[in-house]
Amino acid sequence: MINRKLSFSNVMLFFGLVFLYLPMFILVIYSFNASKLVTVWAGFSTKWYVELFRDDQLIDSVLTSLNIGVTAATAAVILGTMSAYLLNRFGHFRGRTLFSSMITAPLVMPDVIIGLAMLLMFVSMASTLGWPEDRGMLTIWIAHVTFCTAYTTVVISSRLREMDVSIEEAAMDLGASPVKTFFVVTLPTISPSLISAWLLSFTLSLDDLVIASFVSGPGSTTLPMVVFSSVRLGVSPKVNALATLIILCVSLAAFIAWWFARRSDRAQRDAYRMLGRDQ
Repeated sequence: MINRKLSFSNVMLFFGLVFLYLPMFILVIYSFNASKLVTVWAGFSTKWYVELFRDDQLIDSVLTSLNIGVTAATAAVILGTMSAYLLNRFGHFRGRTLFSSMITAPLVMPDVIIGLAMLLMFVSMASTLGWPEDRGMLTIWIAHVTFCTAYTTVVISSRLREMDVSIEEAAMDLGASPVKTFFVVTLPTISPSLISAWLLSFTLSLDDLVIASFVSGPGSTTLPMVVFSSVRLGVSPKVNALATLIILCVSLAAFIAWWFARRSDRAQRDAYRMLGRDQ
């Protein structure tokens, strides 16, 4: 029975991986297609990669999305770390339930509701305060930080709940201040979750279409918006080439993040072993 269960699990795992990665594999293959029709193979060619870098609109949208994604993910990790630390280390305080609900609200709200709410907020602020004068990269960045913070808070909170609080207490008993304990003990321990939260936020920001469509303005078109508008008129092989490059970059980033996380966990286990030997 055990072997049958394991074999069934392996089969389901295989089909799951095929279902997820086979479309990406086909996309990579057709990015080297010489034909203008993405579904008709006409020979091997790399001309669409050359055409991709000649498309100024597509390149500008990529740079805009990367700029917003990197900065939004960084800000979301900072805010998410502070929120998670407040929820897990300061116990029950007045307004904790309201604060936790407001943090996690973007997780369950549809993107259309978030985008419309952000649009109405920016329009109201522009009419009353005179800021922001125009919707653009700044408004997209604020919107992305808003919903990415919810995801980073959840990811980092789960790691803080698993962390042994006695390590922080021991550091403070030895004379370290709470601030020094946070930066020297807590942050290195939860660093894998920080990396995971940053990658998740970056992916969500880079992938967002609905919210960015509400809060964007002229000259601030993101990559999903350009791809979506081009797909409505017919998929260009340049999109396949761009998607292939994105898959390559994401794969490298995921591998580097996995390597650093594994190295951090190994160093932490070695430190615990040395501490146990000393005792």
